[in-house]
Amino acid sequence: MAVSDSPSGGSTPPQQEQQPNKYAFTKPLSLAGPTHADLQRNNELDKFLLDSGLYESNEESAARKEVLHRLDQIVKNWVKQLTRQRGYTDQMVEDANAVIFTFGSYRLGVHGPGVDIDTLCIGPSYVNREEDFFVILHNILAEMEEVSELQPVPDAHVPVMKFKFQGISIDLLYASISLLVVPEDLDISHGSVLYDVDEPTVRSLNGCRVADQILKLVPNVEHFRTALRCLKFWAKRRGVYSNVTGFLGGVNWAILVARICQLYPNAIPSMLVSRFFRVYTQWRWPNPVMLCSIEENELGFPIWDPRRNPRDRFHTMPIITPAYPCMNSSYNVSASTLRVMMEQFRYGNKICDEIELNKAQWSALFQPYIFFEAYKNYLQVDIIASDADDLLAWRGWVESRLRLLTLKIERDTNGMLQCHPYPNEYVDTSKLCAHSAFFMGLQRKEGVRGQEGQQFDIRGTVDEFRQEINMYMYWKPGMDIFVSHVRRKQLPAFVFPGGYKRTRMPRHISHQAEKTGDDATKCYSGSGSGSSERCIKRKSCPEMVDKKPGKPDKRASISPQRLECVSPESCTSKSGGTTQMSIECIEVVRLAGSTTKDANDNCEVKSSDALPGSGLSTEVADMQISEPGFVDTTHDMLKSRSVEIPNEVSC
Repeated sequence: MAVSDSPSGGSTPPQQEQQPNKYAFTKPLSLAGPTHADLQRNNELDKFLLDSGLYESNEESAARKEVLHRLDQIVKNWVKQLTRQRGYTDQMVEDANAVIFTFGSYRLGVHGPGVDIDTLCIGPSYVNREEDFFVILHNILAEMEEVSELQPVPDAHVPVMKFKFQGISIDLLYASISLLVVPEDLDISHGSVLYDVDEPTVRSLNGCRVADQILKLVPNVEHFRTALRCLKFWAKRRGVYSNVTGFLGGVNWAILVARICQLYPNAIPSMLVSRFFRVYTQWRWPNPVMLCSIEENELGFPIWDPRRNPRDRFHTMPIITPAYPCMNSSYNVSASTLRVMMEQFRYGNKICDEIELNKAQWSALFQPYIFFEAYKNYLQVDIIASDADDLLAWRGWVESRLRLLTLKIERDTNGMLQCHPYPNEYVDTSKLCAHSAFFMGLQRKEGVRGQEGQQFDIRGTVDEFRQEINMYMYWKPGMDIFVSHVRRKQLPAFVFPGGYKRTRMPRHISHQAEKTGDDATKCYSGSGSGSSERCIKRKSCPEMVDKKPGKPDKRASISPQRLECVSPESCTSKSGGTTQMSIECIEVVRLAGSTTKDANDNCEVKSSDALPGSGLSTEVADMQISEPGFVDTTHDMLKSRSVEIPNEVSC
């Protein structure tokens, strides 16, 4: 069996001696070791990570090993079954084999409780991905009681099958190598596994090969693991851990941390964390981060080389994988997401400086980023489907393309409108429908003074994005997406902890709370509304309409076709007495000028068109939001009409 008993899911390189020149292809910045104060801070950091629950229990570890063992047995039986069906000899059937390798955080030894396991199945040359893996193995897994939430994603950049096995999340890739029999002790790091395979297979194999190479290139594996565990936790708390959204994923953070280990080979984890922020706040992107020289090979696979490949010249934050073929692992990063990450690096650097001066504790570094107080304007992307299974697939498709919306907005506004996509998904648990939402902060580029009343018309941008989303190959009736602009005061209650909006604290109090890492924010929690209903409030409601006192509301009025929600369980469209839809009262859009009754969970929404999925309009409303600097992308229950922009309101 290829899955070992080690936490890394494979053979872990032995602890190396501290010989800095052996690991880095450049000279280290410092060979200094820890001082007494560094050792004390390191002990405090270890205690903080342990108290934060970042390490799984022995029971959880044993459960993961059991799941990997079962998965290994399943793929072995699957390959033997295919070998027999295709008429191979009895000896071939007996020798037929597939092996399971892990990669990602599990292979690196930095996984925590509840995280998924990245796995790779390697099979023989006659077992293919399209039919054998995504159809036959998929059907085998679908019939097993232990398997739930099975979701194939064959058209991904790296094709993957996602599911839960006995409650543990698994991401399973497949690679067919040019061997008739896969040996149980296959050395995946050897270049021979890349002979005569296609590029999706190379990308599938690369996860394991990169993880092994990283562990070989760091001076001290245990120090690397602790620092990486710490910085991944920090990135998640600060909202910058998500490759799919345009930030950085696990392998990106691993390479960044490994480079710091090379530059400071004798540093302990507390020092590595501090040096991490010190180095990357000063890094001159797009200079690449690399752990070794880029290797060329006679196999001829594309490698990252901006001298030869024009596309590589436009990469914003290149982080190069250390195994052949060397690739940029962070090609999803955009100008907007790089800006957000640089702000967070500066924040981390500032807190680490204060920790070293004994002015702050480690807890201050990990204060969660309060995204919904950071901007005045947001885009809300609501995703709905008929049931939870459809939503799982539909949401995965939409989420994987959200970064394209960021790129399109940057393109169409010449970078003047900056976007901050937030990786977290939000669900209104008070609703019975299958619905989730993502949010994106919007602001004018700092240092650029716009003309009074200048607007960013992104209606066409959003429409183009929606058209691309609707090209989903596995679309089903009921799947839809809504993009709407919301002000901070219009944010739905379900994005706040407990469904309560908290009063925005004064800036100096917020800064002090982040700096000290205490719970000062709790003193400023507003009582909010006890209901998490998203039914739209009346125009006169100060929570939903932000306008100057004494100024008239100039937003458009809406001629009705009525969507009348008569109970929390049902929502019907009444047009000539015919019920056209049955969805539980989803107000996924902000209808300027609409009126709503929200008492006792009943609501009445007036609009000119109804929801898509029922043969109804899906065009983006041609109207402007009542503030300069933005144009409304509110979904599309409105006919084209414009609204005068009051010049005295600024964004």
